[in-house]
Amino acid sequence: MKSIALFTSGGDAPGMNACIRAVVRTALHNGLSVQGIRYGYEGMIAGDFVKMDAKSVANIIHRGGTILKTARSKEFLTVEGMKKAAAQIEKHAIEGIIAIGGDGTFRGALAFQEFCKIPVIGCPGTIDNDLVGTDCTIGFDTAINTVVDAVDKIRDTAESHNRIFVVEVMGRDAGLIALYSGIGVGAEGIMIPETKNDLEKVMSDLVRSRKDKKSKIIIVAEGDEEGGAIKVSEKIKTKFPEADVRVTILGHVQRGGAPTCMERVNAARIGYEAVNLLLAGRSFEMVGIINGKVSFTPFKQAVKQQVEPDQGLLGMTRILAS
Repeated sequence: MKSIALFTSGGDAPGMNACIRAVVRTALHNGLSVQGIRYGYEGMIAGDFVKMDAKSVANIIHRGGTILKTARSKEFLTVEGMKKAAAQIEKHAIEGIIAIGGDGTFRGALAFQEFCKIPVIGCPGTIDNDLVGTDCTIGFDTAINTVVDAVDKIRDTAESHNRIFVVEVMGRDAGLIALYSGIGVGAEGIMIPETKNDLEKVMSDLVRSRKDKKSKIIIVAEGDEEGGAIKVSEKIKTKFPEADVRVTILGHVQRGGAPTCMERVNAARIGYEAVNLLLAGRSFEMVGIINGKVSFTPFKQAVKQQVEPDQGLLGMTRILAS
């Protein structure tokens, strides 16, 4: 193997740049030439390739986002789009690919193997932490710390005015951002897509909570069955008409910002091992870290699955918030 390409795809996540840096410098150390593909699969189709060297990844480890840009490509989902992408891979003499992204990125790689036979290794980059085969995906630690920082500030004003704040965080299909950040801020209620009919539990907890505890924080994942923070606040207001209920939707602020130290360390380890895995002749596997050790998971097993949340954590939250 003499030449590899790498790209970022799907939603951006803090730590992607640290992973890019690790891939490029590890590849160069092993005598490989590296092409960066800008804008993910969309850039692959368009032939948006850029040669990368050690200097091209200098001073990026601390930056959020991705220097290679990212996109979601509808054209790549078509046979014609994949044929165009395969032609570009052949044109640029690419012999291996490292894909940094999430569920859609890896599903795309699996479909692409019908048109392009070169090996692909995945690095898990998504703030949702919804891939099997790693304890923390690249971006998750930073995202939950961003939420904690924001909600700590919201707590100050909630206590000053005796308000109930319903805070919506990202998580269309997976509620781990809500679950972990909710525990981290001492939320009085956590609502996630995986647990049904949790609003009734939340409202019953509000009733039985200490009478002198006037301010409360409820964390809602955007994919919760109630329909998000605004819908939840309306139902709480109906149940408790005397309550001062406010809504905060954190939105894309959760994707931005400098990655945490552990984010950078994990992303570096994953990028480094991804190159080594390519050189070992492996393919269609995702590099992860489980219990502090590097792990390798086939794409077919790694892609998004509906995993039952730890009920012990949810039960703990209700006790600690009482």
